[in-house]
Amino acid sequence: MPLARREDDLNLQTGKMFGSQSMAAPLKRVLMRRAGSAMHGADRETWHYGPGFDAERAAKQHQALAELVAASGASIEWLDDAQDGLADSVFTHDPSLMTDHGALILSMGKALRRTEPSLHEAAYSRMGVPILGRVEEPGTVEGGDCVWVDAKTLAIGRGVRTNQHGIQQVANLLSPLGIEVYGYDLPLWHGEDACLHLMSVISPLADDLALVYAPLLPAAFYQMLKARGIKLVEGDAEEFHLSHGLSLNVLPTAPRKVIAVAGFPKTRAAMEAAGCTVETFEADALCIACEGGPTCLTRPVLRQ
Repeated sequence: MPLARREDDLNLQTGKMFGSQSMAAPLKRVLMRRAGSAMHGADRETWHYGPGFDAERAAKQHQALAELVAASGASIEWLDDAQDGLADSVFTHDPSLMTDHGALILSMGKALRRTEPSLHEAAYSRMGVPILGRVEEPGTVEGGDCVWVDAKTLAIGRGVRTNQHGIQQVANLLSPLGIEVYGYDLPLWHGEDACLHLMSVISPLADDLALVYAPLLPAAFYQMLKARGIKLVEGDAEEFHLSHGLSLNVLPTAPRKVIAVAGFPKTRAAMEAAGCTVETFEADALCIACEGGPTCLTRPVLRQ
């Protein structure tokens, strides 16, 4: 079915075009950008990609992910395909955050990504999604640091990509809507050039279930999750380190239905033991090499 027709059917069925204050409710509409364009000619050292990066193979692996997302029933909105040299723009989770009231346009902590939020703002204008607000410099917030604990609670990791100025701005925008925002300090881990987001150490699998690497979870955040009755599934430690954390980065397309990077059987088995259905795709040249998994490669626009 043509994408435009699918979107029309979606709107008729749901009456909604945007909204997401859950990390695992059924995915209905999602923003992505094709790796074949964005990563064309990308210099590995400039972008801090690993030796396994290969732009052509990354594009094929990204297409495989897109096919899994579409097969789940989600409608994909594609960002502009211009070869503008913004290789990291394939990681659409980071430049914006969706709420039930509209989109927040964020501010990137990685200097090479500073212009990406404008791509999202233009897309939302085209899609009819209102802009709730913007994070302005010197504030920085990246979407990978933002985790909806529930519809009224947002946790944000404070580290090399997200600072206190940015967290405060998000809190100022969301608190009038009855949403509490909590900031949690992240470790430096592999250094300033590496990407450790809060979502590097937690992937919600359902509203009451999450995959975690507990040793790097902020202690107060861990305590909040336990107090809220969220069951924690431990990702395999060896696979976490071998994958630089990407074994833990999984995308829920519905509660307990997830897409994950192939090659990490122990982590997959842990999710399946917790009642999850897991689909995988090969992603060594894309996710492993570039420090971003299937969650990072998608920005949910509508979950319901």
